[in-house]
Amino acid sequence: MVRARARDVLYLPGGKAEPHETDVEAVIREAFEETGLRLTADEVEAFGTVTEPAHGQAPGTMVAMALFLVRPGGALDSATPVASAEVDEVEWVTSADSDRCPPAGVETLRRLVAAELID
Repeated sequence: MVRARARDVLYLPGGKAEPHETDVEAVIREAFEETGLRLTADEVEAFGTVTEPAHGQAPGTMVAMALFLVRPGGALDSATPVASAEVDEVEWVTSADSDRCPPAGVETLRRLVAAELID
């Protein structure tokens, strides 16, 4: 996860797709912009969508976040994520870090544990 500039919680790397991009293209771009990781479409796999209250927004504001997994292999075998100009830090997390995450991050960690992908 990453801690964005001037934010108090950890977020998954990501953002919105540009008008000309598919979701997978946006994942590839955002991963590079925020962590320096160079991914390919073959390494990215859909993992569902979470819909949760948006952190730091007006009550009732919801965020719908498409989740993607990046499986080990290819670029990830030798790559190390690093903080970029957009984020202050990159951290590996487990479910024990859920108290440092917004609601969408908490739900994502819960799903990763349920799928036996973390912890």
